[in-house]
Amino acid sequence: MCGIVGYIGHREALPIVVEALKRLEYRGYDSSGIAIIHKGDLDVYKKQGKIIELERSLPEPSKCSGNVAIAHTRWATHGEPNEINAHPHLSCDGKIAIVHNGIIENYKLLRQQLIDLGHKFISDTDSEVIAHLIEQFVSTKLPLEDAVREAMKRVEGTYGLVVISKDHPDRLIAVRKGSPLIIGINDNEYFVTSDVSAIIIHTKRVIYLQDSELCVLRSDGFEISTLDKDNVKPQISVVDWDISAIEKGEFKHFMLKEIFEQPITIGNSFRGRINEEMGSARLGGLNLPRFELRKIKQIHLIACGTSYYAALIGKHIIEDIARIPVHAEYASEYRYRNPIVPEDTVVFAISQSGETADTLAAMREAKIKGARVLGITNVVGSTVARESDGGVYIHAGTEIGVASTKAFTSQVTILILLALYLGRMTHISADDGAKYIRELAEIPGKVEKILAQNEQICAIANSIKDSIHALYLGRGVNYPVALEGALKLKEISYIHAEGYPAAEMKHGPIALIDENMPVIAIATRDPLYDKIYSNLQEVRARQGRLICIATEGDTELKKISENVIYIPDTKTNLQPLLTVIPLQLLAYHVADLKGYDVDQPRNLAKSVTVE
Repeated sequence: MCGIVGYIGHREALPIVVEALKRLEYRGYDSSGIAIIHKGDLDVYKKQGKIIELERSLPEPSKCSGNVAIAHTRWATHGEPNEINAHPHLSCDGKIAIVHNGIIENYKLLRQQLIDLGHKFISDTDSEVIAHLIEQFVSTKLPLEDAVREAMKRVEGTYGLVVISKDHPDRLIAVRKGSPLIIGINDNEYFVTSDVSAIIIHTKRVIYLQDSELCVLRSDGFEISTLDKDNVKPQISVVDWDISAIEKGEFKHFMLKEIFEQPITIGNSFRGRINEEMGSARLGGLNLPRFELRKIKQIHLIACGTSYYAALIGKHIIEDIARIPVHAEYASEYRYRNPIVPEDTVVFAISQSGETADTLAAMREAKIKGARVLGITNVVGSTVARESDGGVYIHAGTEIGVASTKAFTSQVTILILLALYLGRMTHISADDGAKYIRELAEIPGKVEKILAQNEQICAIANSIKDSIHALYLGRGVNYPVALEGALKLKEISYIHAEGYPAAEMKHGPIALIDENMPVIAIATRDPLYDKIYSNLQEVRARQGRLICIATEGDTELKKISENVIYIPDTKTNLQPLLTVIPLQLLAYHVADLKGYDVDQPRNLAKSVTVE
C-alpha cells in the first residue's frame, strides 16, 4: 500500500531515495519522509502531502549528505495523514529509524507494555511500536540484527520493514512478512524497495525477500537469513522491462497512457497462447494435466475491486463456453465466511499486483480447505505467483495509474483463454474454438478504432462533468462492465455512480432518473439487445440523459440517446474487451476536466496490501 525505499552504497543517498519516492508515489501520497545518516547523526525530514512538498522542504545537499538512507510515502491506516504520523519513525533515543508497510495487529498491547517500560510515543501509528521495540532489545546489549529479529517475533500482523541505526552507519536491515520487499543489487551498492519500479533505473538484478526473511545490507555485500537465523541462499532474478514502462511519454497522465496501451497489452496477453488449428489455448503454466482439468467440477474466482469485476465476466464466459459452475467472490468476504470448497474445485486468485492482502488470505483459506489454487497476476515474483500451485501471467506491463485499466482487459483476456481451454475439452468443437481465436486476434485492432474516438468521448465527458450522480446499465456479460465503468467514474472524478443489470432498474433505481441524471448504457447487438432497448425506452420516458455504447451500424439507439459511442462488432463473450474502453476514457476525461489528479485519486493507493 505504502512505498518504501532504502539505499546503501558509495553515492549520495538523498537524490536516489527522493527520485525513488516519486516513482513510488502512486502507492501512497498522504505524507512522506526520509531518514539519512549524515556525519554521524541520524537526520529525519517529514512532510504532509505529496513528495514535492517533502522535496521543497529539504535543506541544501551539503547539509544532508550521506551514503545510507531510508524513505517512505504513506497511505494512512492508523492515524490521520499528517507530519507526525509520517514515516520514518524513531526510537526514544533518536538512534533507530524505521519505515514500515503493513498492519501491526497487536500494537495496542505492545505499545502499553513499552509505555510501562518508560518509552514515550509521539505518533498515533501502529508502526512506531516497532522502533521502540527494537530499541528495547538493543538496550539489552543485543546486536542490532538480533534486536530486529526478537522484535519482529513479537509482532503479529504484516510488515515490510527497513531499519537503520546511528550506531551502525555501515548497514541497513530489511525484513518482511506478508508485505513485499525487494533487494536491488548493483556494483558496491544495494537498494531495498516495496516496488521494483523505484529502482529500475539503477539495477535490474533483484532478490524477492520471502516471508520471515531478514537481509543485512552493507556497501560491500549482503546476507539473508530467517528470523531463526537459518542462512538463506538468495535467488537473483533479472527484471525484463525498461525505464520507458514507467514514464508517461507524450501522455498527460499514466492512466491515459495505459488506456492507449491496450491494443498492445491485450495482444501480449494472448500472444503465444492461441492455437487456431486446434481452436484452443495454450496455458501450460496452470501445471495441471488434462485428466485433472477434465475432473474440475467447480471453479472459484476470488479477487477485489476491478479484478473482481473481471472475475464476474470470467464467470459468465467460462460457464457459457466450458459449462463448469463458477463462483466469483470478493476475496475479503471469501476469507471470512467459511466457504464450501467441494472436491475437484479449482480456485483462481486474480490480482494485478499479486500482493492484495485479502486475496492472499482467501487463497490461503482455499488451500487449507484442499483446493488447487492457481494465480492470475501481472507481477513476476509476487506473493500470488509464488504461493499458487500454478497460473498465468497477464503480461500487461507495469501499471502506474491507481485506477486499473490495461490490467483489467488483460485479466479478461486470460479468462477468455481459460474458458476456451476448458471448453475445448468438453463442450465446443475445434471449428467453434477457431472462430473465437480469430475474433480474439482482431480485438487489438478494434480497440484502436475505439481509441480513435477519444475527442468525441471527451466532448461527451464535458457534457456530464458537473453531474452529481450517474447510473450505468448492462446485461449479461456486459453487466460487470457497467459495474467497472461506474467504479472508474467514482474512483477518479468523485461523482457518485452505480452499476446495475438493466432489467433491475425498474426495481428501485428508476426512482432516481430525471433530466439531470446521466444514464450510461451498454446496448450492443447481442441476444439481449431487444430487452435492453426496452429498458432504455423506460429511461427515455423519464427524461434521463441517455449515453449508449452501441455496435457499429445501429441507428435505432440514436433516436432515443443524447450521445452514442460506437464499437466494432465482435462475439458476445468478447464484447467486454471493447465496451469497457469508452467507459475508461469517459471517466478519465470527466476527472481531467474537473481538474483532479487522475493518477493519484484521493484516499486510494495502487496496491491494497493491508486488510
